[in-house]
Amino acid sequence: MQTQQENGQLKRTMKTRHLIMLSLGGVIGTGLFFNTGYIISTTGAAGTLLAYLIGALVVWLVMQCLGELSVAMPETGAFHVYAARYLGPATGYTVAWLYWLTWTVALGSSFTAAGFCMQYWFPQVPVWVWCVVFCVVIFGLNVISTRFFAEGEFWFSLVKVITIIAFIILGGAAIFGFIPMQDGSSAPGLSNITAEGWFPHGGLPILMTMVAVNFAFSGTELIGIAAGETENPHKVIPVAIRATIARLIIFFIGTVFVLAALIPMQQAGVEKSPFVLVFEKVGIPYAADIFNFVILTAILSAANSGLYASGRMLWSLSNEKTLPRCFARVNKNGVPLTALSVSMLGGVLALFSSVVAPDTVFVALPAISGFAVVAVWISICASHFVFRRRHLQSGQPLSALHYRAPWYPLVPVLGFILCVVACIGLWFDPSQRIALYCGLPFVALCYGAYYLTRNLTSQEPEHVAE
Repeated sequence: MQTQQENGQLKRTMKTRHLIMLSLGGVIGTGLFFNTGYIISTTGAAGTLLAYLIGALVVWLVMQCLGELSVAMPETGAFHVYAARYLGPATGYTVAWLYWLTWTVALGSSFTAAGFCMQYWFPQVPVWVWCVVFCVVIFGLNVISTRFFAEGEFWFSLVKVITIIAFIILGGAAIFGFIPMQDGSSAPGLSNITAEGWFPHGGLPILMTMVAVNFAFSGTELIGIAAGETENPHKVIPVAIRATIARLIIFFIGTVFVLAALIPMQQAGVEKSPFVLVFEKVGIPYAADIFNFVILTAILSAANSGLYASGRMLWSLSNEKTLPRCFARVNKNGVPLTALSVSMLGGVLALFSSVVAPDTVFVALPAISGFAVVAVWISICASHFVFRRRHLQSGQPLSALHYRAPWYPLVPVLGFILCVVACIGLWFDPSQRIALYCGLPFVALCYGAYYLTRNLTSQEPEHVAE
């Protein structure tokens, strides 16, 4: 085992329940808790339900592609390794940096948001103090061991899952009058869903909000990232994918249905979480405290998953010899300490940007993260399309694949098209268009950096191998 650690090998210690909760933990976060209000106000209740149904379809398509790839090749770093293998090394390099950027940027905003949550209870303590505390906690969870990280994420995610289930049950009871409304009004039933018409602003707002919807679903792909550290990946990954997708569809569609039915379109927005609005309408005691705790848990869970994902991406880039070897070193517990430390440093820099330039740099970060996630999904679909085609061309039977995406080539092609359409939708929303202005040049920069670093390091890998 010591030899493996010296060679930079990670340990396979995650079980099925860890993998499921890791994926759910990455998904159920601020995207669902806050963005849904913006989407309802933009597209209307029916439009929001349709947008999330399309988003669920996209997630299902992408995860089918990723499932086949991950079971056939369970590697840490997953989709960037597949992109390098089947779409070209420069594309794989770019995909890795896009995904690293997504989660590292999210770290800074997560720590800042967690600080504001704590100020609700301790207004006299500065936000930066809580940021430091949470930096230490999340870094500690990731550094001790992968198993310790997975256990922490399991319990973080469990709080969110229980809250979502309770929300759907209580909200559904309020919709149909089993629980009285706080103001004494009659149960709304389904009147709010059709009050403004099916699509009050037409179909374009649905296209404009697709990246926001997809960003709310982002995190499911963490199953692929963790494949290299999972026990019995051939058995565990298919179970985790099926369980995760089923739960996501129930949680997201059920939650959005309750929100759309209880909140009139004119009252929805981003000033206040739509969940808080619903709790206020139903009159749940201590609703603000309860939900502040849930939001705090969601934020820390997302930060926990984010540091894990970004650290593993740097480890994988180094393992593929496109970064210095120090990033691939692991400690005695099989944790890539250097990669995690640099990723945490990136998160701290993003945190500073949110303080120094909140109206410029920080505003652009969520939109850029959404663009980056959808770009990664595009690469997953394209990699699967090429992988299956080469598998068939090599004469190997389909039975050799332990997990197969159905209806090939429809699944990868449709997933690719829907993700591209979502990116095009950014252009029609002035508030999100900056994601294209920043995201496309970043992609070009990554391609340029790959060819530069390849030329600089092309001699070193061969020398080391010998």
